Amino acid sequence: MPVRQLRRRVLGTSTAATALAVSALIITAPHAAAEPVDFGKGSDKKETGGSNETGIYAAARIQYSGAVAKGGGTGNVTSSDVNWTPPPCWYAPYLGAKDFKKEMSKHIDSQLNAPGMGGTAGAAIGETQRHYEDGYGWSGSPGYKDYNVENDGKGMFWAGVENPDETDYLKRSSCTDLPFWVENGDAPPPQYEEAISPEILAALAYQHMQLPDTKVTLAPEATTKVNLPTWAWLDKAVFDEVQATAALNVPGFNIQATTTAKPVSLKLEPGTKDAVTYPASGECVINADDSIGEPYAKGKADETPPCGVRYLRSSGDGTYKLRATVTWEITWTGTGSPNPTKLPNGTFGNDQAITVQEIQAVNR
Repeated sequence: MPVRQLRRRVLGTSTAATALAVSALIITAPHAAAEPVDFGKGSDKKETGGSNETGIYAAARIQYSGAVAKGGGTGNVTSSDVNWTPPPCWYAPYLGAKDFKKEMSKHIDSQLNAPGMGGTAGAAIGETQRHYEDGYGWSGSPGYKDYNVENDGKGMFWAGVENPDETDYLKRSSCTDLPFWVENGDAPPPQYEEAISPEILAALAYQHMQLPDTKVTLAPEATTKVNLPTWAWLDKAVFDEVQATAALNVPGFNIQATTTAKPVSLKLEPGTKDAVTYPASGECVINADDSIGEPYAKGKADETPPCGVRYLRSSGDGTYKLRATVTWEITWTGTGSPNPTKLPNGTFGNDQAITVQEIQAVNR
């Protein structure tokens, strides 16, 4: 998913002063603080349109359902592809024309009247004012005469929204194009690559997905002996696929995506070099019945487990940390995309303390 690291030069100039002036006007809305607004025609009431004392927020709040992390955190799943990350920001429906005029004009006035706001920076803010008040366009972007108030109720201005779970500030605040108008029922202009879409929603559902703890069943359990094979398995009854859905629903623009994670393999890491895994790679594949490994049963003491570990040295007074990591195959479906589409595999693992004892023998 492309992530632009630099602001688009909306004024067609490369001066630093202009870029700083424009960035002061761009409204990037923290997603976590997003509140509902009047989606229809603008209201004359004070502080409508989702504004408060600290700023103005995007109208479109993404709703999560299914197996999602409590509190909207990042969830447990981690992408196995280090080059893939959920979107740090996106563009979403923001305000109707009347509400946008109220908030944006107030914002522009405060910048124009700020001490020291002159020269190129002041001129840039003046250009932005002309863009929304006089219909002045630039760089292929149309202007909006009187903030497009004549079309109030027929569409919404879209603005940048930060992903609160993105820790990199520069990435989180990189959706800095000036708010733009989208008619109800229309897709946003194609140049806005980060405009909210089913694909972006699928990535956000991925980020919020809560997976079950990867605690494998062991035999012997917790305490084993040197050179004694320990069997490991995951039962299908308690370990099945997980789904999470992210949806955005505002008048004229309704999309959703469901991300599905299905376990495909289990990797065992004994926590010491003095151990042998079964199979040798430590990767236990999923069985035909969607279970992983095989439960130990009486009479199998002399058999090699299809999934397990054999420790070669005692843990002494301590324990070894056996790490069990499940790889999940992740796909998504959504609005306009009914067929499953691949996302990078995800992983999630747990550590289990294993005590390994020497086998005591008595010589007579």
